[in-house]
Amino acid sequence: MKPKTQPAIFSAILAAVLFGVSSPVSKMLLTEIPPALMAALLYLGAGIGISFISLLRQVRAREQREAKITRKEIPFVLAMIVLDIAAPVFLMVGLTLTTAANASLLNNFEIVATSLIALFLFKESIGRRLWIAIALITLSSMILSVKDLHSFSFSLGSVFVLLACICWGFENNCTRMLSLKNPMQVVIIKGFGSGLGSLLIALWLKEQPGPMGYILTALLLGFFAYGLSIFFYVSAQRELGAARTSAYYAIAPFVGVGFSFLLLRETPTASFGLALLIMIAGAYFASTEKHEHIHAHPFISHEHRHSHADGHHHHVHDEPVTGEHSHLHTHEELVHVHSHTPDIHHVHAH
Repeated sequence: MKPKTQPAIFSAILAAVLFGVSSPVSKMLLTEIPPALMAALLYLGAGIGISFISLLRQVRAREQREAKITRKEIPFVLAMIVLDIAAPVFLMVGLTLTTAANASLLNNFEIVATSLIALFLFKESIGRRLWIAIALITLSSMILSVKDLHSFSFSLGSVFVLLACICWGFENNCTRMLSLKNPMQVVIIKGFGSGLGSLLIALWLKEQPGPMGYILTALLLGFFAYGLSIFFYVSAQRELGAARTSAYYAIAPFVGVGFSFLLLRETPTASFGLALLIMIAGAYFASTEKHEHIHAHPFISHEHRHSHADGHHHHVHDEPVTGEHSHLHTHEELVHVHSHTPDIHHVHAH
């Protein structure tokens, strides 16, 4: 009974690649679109684009394959939206009080915040190899982010940047609690919720929209770099948990720098090469971690997409069912041994 980790790892990397494209393209669009409005357009583009795809899938679908968000998940939904609005606000305040290099360096604390919150609050297991991977990935991101180590200083601005990272760390874990639900529904709620929140901030700041061509490009960028990226990110969290998904997602800065080389004609540096080697080592430790021991599954009833070939779903149907599907089902108590990740069925104590 081997977890479906390979497709999940691919989803996490694909999410990082899609999001990484946003930085250099956004940099070009920001010449005509103010920051808060830009954030709103990116999120709204995600919500609109994924809503369209979801509608097409509903028309073509013969049976329900994904579980819908219910009232039970509302607290996590609201927290996700609020945190996604608060984090950029904290970051903007921090940027007014500290240097850009300092803020970029501190931004990488999101990886550590996500992992620590997953460990202490959500009881997600983190092994020795994953800790090594997190440390290497954080170090790699720090090398990539800062040009001059002497520019790093701790200040009030640094506190606000760290608050932004902590918000994103909590948000990643809240999203993980929704990972068994329909990923498209999560993206739609996140897109419209955070997009409208950012739009209200833009209106409060009296930001003026740019040319229509730039606005449409920002919406399209939001669909790919935010909508599809969040969809694949949530799909990865379903199998990998918050900490492991965050570790793979950390390649996004490299994708952004790579596209900066192509689009903005920036020149690769020696520090980029060093950071890339360290990142590869971190990805190796994250992907080779194995977690296996005897563990108990309690009696539980819940709903999510599943198949009867994964070793955890032994219930029967009145009519034969093949492939993946979604419905309310019950797990009987079960004790067994196999390699597993901290998905929703393996949130046990160690």
